[in-house]
Formats: sequence, structure tokens, C-alpha cells
Amino acid sequence: MSYGLRLAGVNVLAGVDCDEECRQTYETNVNGSVFIKASVETLKPTQLASQTGIKVGDDALAFVGCTPCQFWSKIRTSKDKAAKTAFLLESFARFVHHFRPGFVVVENVPGLSSNKSRSPLPAFIDELRRHGYACAEGVVNANHYGVPQCRMRYLLVASRLSPTIKLPPSAAAAGPVVRSVIGTAHGFKPLSAGQCDHDDPLHAAAQLSECNLMRIRRTPHSGGTRASWRDDPALQIAAYKGRDHIFRDVYGRMSWDRPAPTITTRFNSLSNGRFGHPEEDRAISLREGAILQTFPRSFAFHGPNVSVIARQIGNAVPPELARHVGEHIRRVAKHA
Repeated sequence: MSYGLRLAGVNVLAGVDCDEECRQTYETNVNGSVFIKASVETLKPTQLASQTGIKVGDDALAFVGCTPCQFWSKIRTSKDKAAKTAFLLESFARFVHHFRPGFVVVENVPGLSSNKSRSPLPAFIDELRRHGYACAEGVVNANHYGVPQCRMRYLLVASRLSPTIKLPPSAAAAGPVVRSVIGTAHGFKPLSAGQCDHDDPLHAAAQLSECNLMRIRRTPHSGGTRASWRDDPALQIAAYKGRDHIFRDVYGRMSWDRPAPTITTRFNSLSNGRFGHPEEDRAISLREGAILQTFPRSFAFHGPNVSVIARQIGNAVPPELARHVGEHIRRVAKHA
């Protein structure tokens, strides 16, 4: 989000995150912005002010909240573990109420808005409106904002500078597809499973077992699914035997001429979704996942291992979506 806002010309003062493993990636690519390692649950408004110089009631100030989404996601995750961060929006609200910024933005999974009986979102929006903020909210497809993924996201944009506000206008009804950004035509060297491009260490494909290699070799190019080998007892997965109607994307290939599926934190694994390369016999590489998230080739990711980097990429707001958000709030501010 910080990187995309920067692309829009927004002066990003700081980013707050409790994960130290994100620091080097953030500081390398969002140069000049302060990385504040803290949880919004314990961080105090006075501490934030002292580290950033922000003031109460600044019309040019924007707060952007992208709290962890795992608890509200449809993806199978441990809800008990995710519950620890499910209500951080309430902590974010403390800063909004204290500083009364000109703009407030929230980005999350659609489940944050659809699960109204448990979500802190309705109370958050009610409080914004009571304090004079106009609010626009809805579920958007990042593909319509130039992201080559079908990535559905909940987006809230609020401002106290204008009596009405809308969500950022989309760039196109049909956005870019996988072929638009990856493949040999875009400078990606062909890889085998387990192989790395020495000119770009992030263009590295995960190793596959012999059985999984046989599976992906039997999966048709550009959109093929595991249905192609469901009748082979040596390849069929016991959990899906007679139940191939569930989790159909697992072990599937991306289609060249469609947007990619949502890039998750485990997109580099063939068994965690439709993350097979459209024609090469492997899962997509870390760099390909980052490109599908609209990070440029020059963006440097840092972390102690592959899993940490994959998590950074999958958890990120696509910079191109963030750029549209940043340009939108700048337009609103200009005409307020």
C-alpha cells in the first residue's frame, strides 16, 4: 500500500507493522518513510505523533488501515490463530478518532463487510459518519484497476472534506491477464521445478515430488485442472476421490488469457491453489507472483526464507490498486 501510494504522489510518512521481517523490504523500497515496528493495539497516538510529526485535524493527512484478513477470509486458515488479529480495526479507530485525518482508507477481504454479525466494520463506519465523514464502500475487483488477478477486495474511502465521496473509478471493465505480464515474451526464463534463474534469484520455482511432477505433466496447458488425472489411481488424491467438485483449483494451471486467481501467501506451492504455470511443469515463481501483484521487476524482497517472502508478496495490497486509491484521494482533496 505504501509503495502504491508513493506512485500516486502521496507523501507516505510511515508504515506501522508488528512484523520485524517486513522491515528491510519496506525500508529498501519505500525509502524515506519510517518503518514503525509496533502493534496498533499497544501503540499510543502520542508515540505516533512523535515519530511522524503529524497533527490533529490535518486536512492533508490520510490514515490507511490494512489489518490482517485471515479471520475474515474464505481461504482455509486456522481461525483460532487468526482471531488474535481479527478486530484490529477497533485499534485503528483509536487513531482516527484522536487525529481526525482528512481521509481514511480501509482495505481488506470481502468477508470483513459480509460477516456483519461479528465484524467491527459497521460500528467503525457509524462512528466515522457521526464525526462528519462521508463514506464510500464496496467490494471491488483489483483486475478492474490494472491488476492481472481476479482479486476481490473490500474497500472503504472516507473523508470529512466533502459531503459526498465515491470509490476510485475503475480503469477498465476487463483488466490485464496472465499473458500480459509473465512468460518468455516478458523476459522470464523458462524454469524447471526446483530451478532458479541466477540473474534474478526471486525467479525460482519450488521443488516438486516425482508424483507431483507426473500430475502437472498430465495437466493440460493454460487452465488445465486435476480432473485430467482423477481416474489414475497412482495420481488421484485420496481426499478428493469421488469429490472432485470441491476445491477445483487445487493443482490447476493458470490460464494465459484470463486474470490469475488471487495470489495468496502460499502461491508458490502447486498444491495450494491454481498456481501451476500455464505451460511449464512447475508452480509459478516468487518473482512471477510479485509481478502478478503488480510489483515492478526492480522491487527487492528480503526475508530469512522463501516462505517469508511469499507471505510478504501474498499479503500485500497490489501497488497498482493502491496507486488508484492514492490518485483518487488526491483528486478529492484538490476539489474539496
